[in-house]
Amino acid sequence: MEDWNELKELRNSYRQLILMRLKDEETSHVDFEKEILVCAGTGCISSKSSEFVDSLKEELEKNHLTDQVNIVKTGCFGLCAQGPIVIIYPEGIFYHQVQPKHAKKIVSDHLLKGKLVEKLLYHDNDNKEIINKLMDTPFYHKQKRVALRNCGRIDPEKIEEYIAFDGYQALAKVVNEHSRDEVLEILKASGLRGRGGAGFPTFMKWSFAKASTSDQKYVICNADEGDPGAFMDRSVLEGDPHAVIEAMAIAGYTIGASQGYIYVRAEYPIAVNCLKIAIKQAREQGVLGNHIFGSDFSFDLDLRLGAGAFVCGEETALLESIEGHRGEPRPRPPFPAVKGLFGKPTIVNNVETLANISQIILKGPEWFASFGTEKSKGTKVFALGGKIQNTGLVEIPMGTTLREIVEDIGGGIPNGKQFKAAQTGGPSGGCISQVNYDVPIDYENLKEIGSMMGSGGLIVMDEDNCMVDIAKFFLEFTVEESCGKCVPCRVGTKRLLELLEKITMGNGTLEDLDKMEELCQHIQENSLCGLGQTAPNPVLSTLRYFKDEYLAHIQERRCPAGVCKNLIQYRILPDKCTGCRVCAKGCPVSAISGEAKRAHEIDQSICTKCGLCIDTCRYDAITIL
Repeated sequence: MEDWNELKELRNSYRQLILMRLKDEETSHVDFEKEILVCAGTGCISSKSSEFVDSLKEELEKNHLTDQVNIVKTGCFGLCAQGPIVIIYPEGIFYHQVQPKHAKKIVSDHLLKGKLVEKLLYHDNDNKEIINKLMDTPFYHKQKRVALRNCGRIDPEKIEEYIAFDGYQALAKVVNEHSRDEVLEILKASGLRGRGGAGFPTFMKWSFAKASTSDQKYVICNADEGDPGAFMDRSVLEGDPHAVIEAMAIAGYTIGASQGYIYVRAEYPIAVNCLKIAIKQAREQGVLGNHIFGSDFSFDLDLRLGAGAFVCGEETALLESIEGHRGEPRPRPPFPAVKGLFGKPTIVNNVETLANISQIILKGPEWFASFGTEKSKGTKVFALGGKIQNTGLVEIPMGTTLREIVEDIGGGIPNGKQFKAAQTGGPSGGCISQVNYDVPIDYENLKEIGSMMGSGGLIVMDEDNCMVDIAKFFLEFTVEESCGKCVPCRVGTKRLLELLEKITMGNGTLEDLDKMEELCQHIQENSLCGLGQTAPNPVLSTLRYFKDEYLAHIQERRCPAGVCKNLIQYRILPDKCTGCRVCAKGCPVSAISGEAKRAHEIDQSICTKCGLCIDTCRYDAITIL
């Protein structure tokens, strides 16, 4: 691309193609009468959204509507619990949980007759009111979409659509109007902090790399998203890959780098494919390559696929992997900004951090800093999962409380259960209890209550979760994923896991709790990298807020939540048992005995605690003690 004026002309011409999705524009010049947006993110594809598109194309062809209706495959809309989601413009009507069999009805009723398909419309959980517009659902009321601004709004495989929504305008503005120092000042004023972990100020990391002298520098995007339940980065790459590419080019201009790498998990095939297409298109349009916008600035990108090692999410281990070595952390200092990839100055930012950059440039640092808290500006994306009505991808202003996320956005806990805890930060984070339900979520507050922001996984738990078992689950993950380079992590986490297993088996002692706390402190203080240093967080936070459950496991040999098999018993209630023998016939080990029409009994020495009896009993006659 020769200059900024050419980009502006392209933007204006491309906007004519998608005016239906731009609420502030007229729609008189649109080539199609209607547009149908279909989520093509991983979650919806697994729920047959691709098959729906195929069926829709067939129905459009049968009814001679191919030239009048445009199908757009987008990234994730966010409300994953209701997927696959379909939105029809210009009306903006959205349908949820759409399946291939519904294509015929949508074409015959909505497109041909102008009649809504009522059974596919969304009903609000609280008042059962029908909501026709996606953004009118309670799920979005308290959200602020910055990093996710284009996800579900554009076709990620068409650079034209990204440009139409102001894509690459920020890069052009930086190259044409701002010095490198001015870009750093903009980032500093915005208050943007790294969204991948501890929240290090972005401008500071870039400043260190800019100040380093070298014949070559590198920009790295860390898309090695490995936390259980996390899918934020994947969704951005699938729905808006050019946002990351543009931001990396801006970073390259600012620090003086000419080469970048996106390190992404090979387990993300849709994201990888989107990135390949986006990089190719960016090169063709001249926003990657030599003399970008006719300037002296040149920058290019390549992909590097990770094999799925959790430790490669740690930036120095990631650099080792790109270099072709085993993914193991390096001692720091020197930090990557001084000596990084191939020994050259390097900045490493995660996907979400980069997804904010162009908006900060275009709308100004004051705009970004206007929402959030004093020390944590902007928004944060969370992958909301676990015991929650509305699982999905949410982006909230920093300072939003956990209660607001769980109840107002997430729709509350299913089946009338009570909120018990939420885990943020994955294996590196900690549990937030009911005591801190109303604490504003930002970097400082989470650290103070024993958790951390992490990359953004948020797992909600209810009264049926055992917090000792939760701590054990995350320790199992850490032990499995430890690279083994340093003894505190390799051996310490293993010993910690053995103590948790001992407690959940009913063999724990009070002395074990003291040993665990001492071991946690040793691992934190002596592990080589951040992943090892934060590995004890799930144990420490559950000990801090749910010590009563540990004591019940140890002193009473009882699991209050009824999860740890060695500490529970299934008992038949004589006053409720009708002697129907359904449970006895279904028991795989014949542990249930009794005559027909008389109360039965369970032989505890035989029972394997599989739970089949309680699932099949129609009279609620079986309970867990």
